[in-house]
Amino acid sequence: MASEATTRAYLRVSDITRNRRTGAPGLLPVTASTWWNWVKAGKAPAPIKLSPGCTVWREADVLTFAESLAKAAT
Repeated sequence: MASEATTRAYLRVSDITRNRRTGAPGLLPVTASTWWNWVKAGKAPAPIKLSPGCTVWREADVLTFAESLAKAAT
């Protein structure tokens, strides 16, 4: 049942990236501008627009992407 919850969870860019002002870590050790550049280039998962001011990503897609980055680094 936990895997079902993971596939239905959504993350905002503030959950994925580190906060430059506070230094709070995100899921990935990159800034929001790097994340958006990766999205624009097609390297990161495609976003889902919930409304004009709310963009999210499926948690499962982001975790899979993070794992692929880790594998590529080794």
